[in-house]
Amino acid sequence: MKFRAISALALVVVLGSLAAWHWWPRIAPAPAPPPAVVAPPAPEPEAVPPIANPIASGDGAGSSAPALPTLADSDQPVGAALLELTGSQPLHGLLVPENLIRHLVATVDNLPRHRLAVELRPLRTTPGALLVVGDDLNGTLDDGNGARYTVAAAILRQLDMAALARLYKGYYPLFQRAYEDLGYPHGYFNDRLVAVIDHLLATPELLGPVRLVRPKVFWEFADPELEARSAGQKFLLRVGAANGALLREKLRALRAQVAASAPAVTAPH
Repeated sequence: MKFRAISALALVVVLGSLAAWHWWPRIAPAPAPPPAVVAPPAPEPEAVPPIANPIASGDGAGSSAPALPTLADSDQPVGAALLELTGSQPLHGLLVPENLIRHLVATVDNLPRHRLAVELRPLRTTPGALLVVGDDLNGTLDDGNGARYTVAAAILRQLDMAALARLYKGYYPLFQRAYEDLGYPHGYFNDRLVAVIDHLLATPELLGPVRLVRPKVFWEFADPELEARSAGQKFLLRVGAANGALLREKLRALRAQVAASAPAVTAPH
């Protein structure tokens, strides 16, 4: 009897297992499908700022103007055009003829910053040292310091800014390419030029002696607010009142030729 009971129990287990194997897929809930793979959202395209001061195609060039050279081959024609524009051989001694457009673009871009790269300047360094009256702790800018810029000021004084703007507009695609190569693929160089002009025109006009100190090697403005200003504004402060006034006059004239917008309220960095 005991053996029969065990056999019957085993038969029930086997039959129950077979029934479960047969019927379970029909009565068991279907397994939940795996979660759908959702692709991450595509990044937003980088916003391209609108152009405020456009240079129209063909600006500054007549219908018979020759095709532009490449940026790499532009030094000779641009340098020759600048010499012809000024009608002044002294400019030949001031210009650094290599990579002229690239250096012009880099210098304009750096003027609102604290330092200018000497190796990227389109003009040679002004000869002579800064003229100072007094000692390292209590100096003032010598009134005669402006004489160091006599040659450059004479060239600038007779320069026709409308003609300069036409030359710039005629070669504008090369200026734009140089600006993009500088690391601004979506920037517009003429907008940067106008903003930098506004920044320079915001330089204060100092009354009275300009106090200087020399804590280490180089002279600095004794006023921390002046010393914290950009390289371009400090240059305007150093060249003397007469040269500074001339530069402001020419900057305003150039702005009138290349800008389509009113002067900016804030200065660029």
